[in-house]
Amino acid sequence: MSSHVFGLTGGTGAGKTTVATRWRARNLPVVDADVLARDVVAPGTEGLAAIAKEFGAEVLATSGGLDRSVLARLVFGDPSARKRLEAITHPLVAITLTQNLEQLSAAGEPLVCYEEPMLVETGRCEEFRPLVVVTAPEDVQVVRAMRRDGSDEAHVWSRLHSQAPLERKLHVADHVIDNGGSLADTIDRADAILDRICRDLGIDPARYPRPPMDAA
Repeated sequence: MSSHVFGLTGGTGAGKTTVATRWRARNLPVVDADVLARDVVAPGTEGLAAIAKEFGAEVLATSGGLDRSVLARLVFGDPSARKRLEAITHPLVAITLTQNLEQLSAAGEPLVCYEEPMLVETGRCEEFRPLVVVTAPEDVQVVRAMRRDGSDEAHVWSRLHSQAPLERKLHVADHVIDNGGSLADTIDRADAILDRICRDLGIDPARYPRPPMDAA
């Protein structure tokens, strides 16, 4: 049996992690693209070695790992540098994703969520249907991202503007979760959409029981 893989996406600070955490609490496997991206450039990996070769030893921290702040300064606002970085990391992430999905399929998981912030921007929506888009007002996104990352406001706004506009995401979405309100409302919507996806695919939603909200 092959797992059916659907997508979860949204802009910076929209609340993908809140939704993904809730679904994990319901025992749905969620593969996080950001985690994969970190894994493929961990110390000792070919990804880290390739980045150091391409961008210089300055991208290496004293610990031997990747100095993400230095790398960010080198590629942010430089499309050519960003493409060179993506040429290194994207194939490695794709390989690791395939390995993860094969393991979950072999374990008999009928449904898997792939959490990826750039699914719309990279044009890969059709690979991960149905596509769930998490939204929130932009000012809320900015505050959340500043609090989460310790970034200044100008940097967060710049990141938001580098992503696809909300209208484009909504145009390709199969399901939308508005995360601009209370946590309880967001969890209710996340639960309802997961149950809907299960029913549409012929999977019993009871396979993913709803825990109390404080377990999300």
